[in-house]
Amino acid sequence: MSQLSAPHVQPIPLRNLAWWALAVPVLLLVAYLVTFDQGAISQAGDYLHELMHDGRHLLGVPCH
Repeated sequence: MSQLSAPHVQPIPLRNLAWWALAVPVLLLVAYLVTFDQGAISQAGDYLHELMHDGRHLLGVPCH
């Protein structure tokens, strides 16, 4: 009988993890601003408010 050996697993380089560590909080912040903002952050102008409003419709989040 032949012995089964576990495949050699390479560790993930830290430079690959650093990109995800920066990208995930940014994506979460954008998701928060688009889905839960309801006008508190987007008081800068009508363009930003409409952009957030359309993003809520695009994601299917109820806004009104």
